[in-house]
Amino acid sequence: MDRLVIRGARQHNLKDVSLSLPRDRLVVITGPSGSGKSSLAFDTIYAEGQRRYVESLSAYARQFLEQLAKPDVESIEGLSPAIAIEQRALAKSPRSTVGTVTEISDYLRLLFARVGTPHCPSCGARIEAQTVQQIVDRILGLGEGARVTVLAPIARARRGELKLELDRLRREGFVRARIDGEVVDLGDEIVLDRTKAHDLDVVIDRIVVKEGVKGRVTDSVELALKLGEGRLLADPSTERSRAEPIWMSERFACIACGISLPPIEPRMFSFNGPHGACPACDGIGFRTRIDPERVVPDPKRTLREGAIVAWGRRGSLALSTETERAVTALGVNPDVPFRDLSEADRNALLFGTEATAAKGRRKAKEGYEGIVSRLERQLQQGEGVVSGEDDDELDDDVAGSEDIGRYAVTRVCDVCKGKRLRAEALAVKIADKNIADIGTMALRTVRSFLEGIAHKDGPLQPRERAIAEPLLRAVIARLGFLIDVGIDYLTLDRSAQTLSGGEGQRIRLATQIGAALVGVLYVLDEPSVGLHARDNARLLEALRRLVDLGNSVVVVEHDRDAILAADHVVDMGPGAGVHGGKVVAEGTPAEIAKNPLSVTGPWLSGEKHLPIPTKRRKGDGRVIKLVGARAHNLDGVNVEIPVGVLCAITGVSGSGKSSLIVDTLLPAARAALYRTSAPIGECDGIEGLTHIDKVISIDQAPIGRTPRSNPATYTGVFSLLREIYAGLPESRARGYKAGRFSFNVKGGRCEACQGDGVLRVEMHFLPDVFVTCETCGGKRYNRETLEVLYRGMSIADALELTVDQAIEQFEAIPRVRERLLALSRVGLGYIHLGQPATTISGGEAQRVKLARELARKATGRTLYVLDEPTTGLHFSDIEVLIGALSSLRDAGNTVVVIEHNLDVVACSDWVIDMGPEGGERGGSVVACGPPEHVAAVPESHTGRYLREVLESGRKRPTKRSK
Repeated sequence: MDRLVIRGARQHNLKDVSLSLPRDRLVVITGPSGSGKSSLAFDTIYAEGQRRYVESLSAYARQFLEQLAKPDVESIEGLSPAIAIEQRALAKSPRSTVGTVTEISDYLRLLFARVGTPHCPSCGARIEAQTVQQIVDRILGLGEGARVTVLAPIARARRGELKLELDRLRREGFVRARIDGEVVDLGDEIVLDRTKAHDLDVVIDRIVVKEGVKGRVTDSVELALKLGEGRLLADPSTERSRAEPIWMSERFACIACGISLPPIEPRMFSFNGPHGACPACDGIGFRTRIDPERVVPDPKRTLREGAIVAWGRRGSLALSTETERAVTALGVNPDVPFRDLSEADRNALLFGTEATAAKGRRKAKEGYEGIVSRLERQLQQGEGVVSGEDDDELDDDVAGSEDIGRYAVTRVCDVCKGKRLRAEALAVKIADKNIADIGTMALRTVRSFLEGIAHKDGPLQPRERAIAEPLLRAVIARLGFLIDVGIDYLTLDRSAQTLSGGEGQRIRLATQIGAALVGVLYVLDEPSVGLHARDNARLLEALRRLVDLGNSVVVVEHDRDAILAADHVVDMGPGAGVHGGKVVAEGTPAEIAKNPLSVTGPWLSGEKHLPIPTKRRKGDGRVIKLVGARAHNLDGVNVEIPVGVLCAITGVSGSGKSSLIVDTLLPAARAALYRTSAPIGECDGIEGLTHIDKVISIDQAPIGRTPRSNPATYTGVFSLLREIYAGLPESRARGYKAGRFSFNVKGGRCEACQGDGVLRVEMHFLPDVFVTCETCGGKRYNRETLEVLYRGMSIADALELTVDQAIEQFEAIPRVRERLLALSRVGLGYIHLGQPATTISGGEAQRVKLARELARKATGRTLYVLDEPTTGLHFSDIEVLIGALSSLRDAGNTVVVIEHNLDVVACSDWVIDMGPEGGERGGSVVACGPPEHVAAVPESHTGRYLREVLESGRKRPTKRSK
């Protein structure tokens, strides 16, 4: 069957959708945000494909797999096993990296274990392990007639008289030893200086290399290795000639440093296990330490005035007690500013002093535990507070009873320098690079490096190349797939937590391309998110490669290029929510562009376009200036952001946009305004933060992860509604408070379903079944609560209203009306107040966040930071978004948008273009100014595409144009 036929799909807001899609083709589903695209693609097509595959397994296997409930659809024919590639975080663990997610790290660990060359972690000398046969052959190879003394090392650079060692050698029958380079007779009395370090080697045998001596040499070598714990010394020196002794070992050990390496195995190169992880940071690469500057934030204060804030609040009994103790133990002056105390006193207060032993009749002096040392101790013990039951001398007023995190900072581990591995693992190298060095390279650089190793003229020996060839071939192929989907700027040691949803999705896409499956249905959610216009063609080629292998690819997408590249397009609409859920047009991109019923068609044909402003807001001369920003790949960036304008931060993926704004500007602004303690990206300074009095960040995170979260709870409308219902005469007569109208706590909710409205029935090897609660009928509240009515509606009825309906219902209550109008202004008038957050699309969630901020009282001096707000938005939705952002700007606020969408960039007042490339080749400001100025800069990739937008008379070009 060459068609995928869906009949009667009614999942979520779908209205009995029936359509026929071509198999083994690239199909794009588009339409306004909330029109039912994800409901059709993921909740219907993918869910049914996954469910059928899982049901083909045994009952025993099914109980271990996540199972999706059967979607509300009459039938689906021609369905293949389905794989979803969604926009979600790859992992939440700090141990998860790009290397571990892509499994490239597993190949590299095996590669280093099999062909890596060990070096001494201390002196860097190359280390080799030899078998007994190899050691014997080397001694015999010294030539006929050579005289060799075989010795076993017993002690190296050890202080003392070594009596125990010498007595043991005598008992075991040895006659001679070499001490500090001189051969002595063990039968003589030997007296060594106990204050000096000595070398002790026992003479095992003296051999003349000749025919027939091989057996004797073998026996001597085996005995020497046994006594020397795997090491021996072959000294070819004679009385007439001196020669350099030859150290040999059957283990990986540095004789000079006395360091032995453990067996070189793949687990040695894993930072997720004790055999390879740095012992100081347990393989995390960072350590949480107490920061003295946070313990003493104002050194101008005296001890009595509370200079050491961890001692307690000013005027508290705890502060007085701690001050008196310090005066008694250290003799410091409590009325001198902390900065004027001697360095020794400051160090003693912070880091403590050691106890001194008693001399004569004097009593022993106890050591003083400094506050930083005390906090470090309790931090390591995992207590989480400065003082507790073990610190009886401190009372509840001491600041130490607060969260210890206010004094802690997370910094790169000072032992492994952020490389996560122990020194022994880092000492194993290939072509002078250890496994951590490879982890810091961009993926494109890693591929070039490994291709050089795999080359016949590379550094590997023939035997090593034969072992490494299959590993290198697999890694190079995986790297090629990752580079093909446009993430060649990532590094293998990049934490998976720091990846955007689009980057994570493209990693999964590259994995699937590498798997080379055939006959699979792939469902993707906006893979172009976070991808620059320049790189979009490579992504489309990757999708086409999946199709060419013999797979069906269904993509939920708003990007114009992706729609034009599709074989078949399904346009959902005509509106969103209750106004959508229908197929308004389908066919080829050209047919969609001509279809008068299509919502997307006019934007494809050029009939509709976003109006580009004829005048740009220039600001009033005030700026926020970042000086010497060096976070991640930023190369000492100096840049100014005008205050009171809409500023777009652009650039190719990995060019440093998020490093500049999210990792540097945003935490610095929060620290200046709210005294937060989040780490700030390294920079010389940030000027002009006095021009703002509030900072608000709107990112792509969902508004809630449980069905109990909804637009009403997130925007605060639900709290206001509960106050309204609690203030009604009926509620006052019954004594109902606001908590009575919450479905999250006992009292007014239905206890049969605990406020969920549905009951979950576990089915073990079948998907769990959710049935409507019979007690409350799905309304979540008990009968008494539902009897309280406002204008004829219960609290449950109010939550079922759409935003537009709720505006009419609560028109007389300004606080509620303002928040609801904000939701309506961003195009969300169709969503229900109580709609579960899990059913809200990404574009809707981001606009709910924006509406919450729009509803707040504006100061006119707020800094808004938005990270790709066009994610999940249709062309028509972007028009609404730009209107909302412009209203924020017109109120005097500063709006900073990290964005790839050329429509938003063209409508901005100011553009900062980062680049020129990603990763180590980025991190600089390529162009800065109004969009027209950036478009004229030839070095700017963004400028090249932006120029076509501006020159074509408000008509956006395709991303594939050159």
